[in-house]
Amino acid sequence: MRKYSVLTSISLFTVSFLLLNSCKSIPQGVTAVKPFDTNKYLGKWYEIARLDFKYERNLNNVTADYSLKDNGKIKVDNKGYNFKKKEWEQSIGKAKYAGDKDEAKLLVSFFGPFYAGYNVIAIDKDYKYALVAGDSFKNLWLLSRETSIPENTKQGYLQKAREIGYNTEALVWVEHDMK
Repeated sequence: MRKYSVLTSISLFTVSFLLLNSCKSIPQGVTAVKPFDTNKYLGKWYEIARLDFKYERNLNNVTADYSLKDNGKIKVDNKGYNFKKKEWEQSIGKAKYAGDKDEAKLLVSFFGPFYAGYNVIAIDKDYKYALVAGDSFKNLWLLSRETSIPENTKQGYLQKAREIGYNTEALVWVEHDMK
């Protein structure tokens, strides 16, 4: 009997932990873009800068391609060149809305049922440049429809990131020197 009680407690704790963590998709004090037009956001983006983390370490020439799936979710196709291994890497994932579809607050998954926050926190009116926050102050991306970004746009997005609380000095600037 005690064995079942322990298993039940562990199961409840695990489910509670997963539910609580899946609800946190954006850092406190950070606001996602609203209104947001998913169709304008779809397509290819070039990663200009990022706060580095293990899944993108040593990657340059990073792109993200977003397309709408039949089930309403978004397919995420990330590619980058690992300059240490001298090979291309690709990761296919999925994204879904964390709430309303007119708010750029999404959850993205590359590993089964585990989702992380993906929040567009700044975007220009033509959807050419975007600043994206993860679910903590450890994740930030600066994206462009081209391999570069105008200096004034870059500085504006960096200023916004600093004001929110991001350490922009730690950004990794991504090279785009391969096709």
